[in-house]
Amino acid sequence: MTRATLLVLADGRFPAGGHAHSGGAEAAVRAGRITDAPSLEDFCRGRLHTAGLVSAALAAAAAAGLDPAVLDAAADARTPSPALRTTARKLGRQLLRAARGTWPSPELDVLAAGFAKGAHQPVVLGAVARVAGLGALDAAHCAAYESVSGPATAVVRLLGLDPFEATAVLARLAPELDRVADRAVEAARRAAREGTEALPAASAPLLEISAQAHAGWPVRLFAS
Repeated sequence: MTRATLLVLADGRFPAGGHAHSGGAEAAVRAGRITDAPSLEDFCRGRLHTAGLVSAALAAAAAAGLDPAVLDAAADARTPSPALRTTARKLGRQLLRAARGTWPSPELDVLAAGFAKGAHQPVVLGAVARVAGLGALDAAHCAAYESVSGPATAVVRLLGLDPFEATAVLARLAPELDRVADRAVEAARRAAREGTEALPAASAPLLEISAQAHAGWPVRLFAS
């Protein structure tokens, strides 16, 4: 494993389709819940400790070698919104396509064959990290970072927020990102012994409800 590999996987320019998704930020902006850098920070913090923690734990578990099919079912159970489940599988399919071209592997070929409509993105992320030679903590960091970097980038476009302010939000959240990644890895270790019930199921009902509403908008800048 090299740290450079982690940078490649976490880079927003990696062609996995994440740029087209706001992580719920578009709906939050329209609802007036995100209006500036402080409210963006509040939104990202909430997302990090709920959806971000769940994603990080799933990614860590997949990177540690747990069965992707079992983890995918666990991801489904933790994603009440049909719109978010569809989005997660679409992003998983796009990530897997990019990863198979970058790190060709029989393991990724098997994953693609087993999920014609795509597996949940965090599960794919963990599997890709494993094939690329990364560990569970690396996968957890990547998933946790994605959970906040997507909304921060989207809000720059949605509100015309100063990119320096958006980046400062991410920098202030960095210590919390580390703590969430550590919690995710510990949960993955427990899941290896006790089953997926040991994985976190932190809920964010407003994100789920907003995602369903957003999916029905006739005009939107982001896919989710």
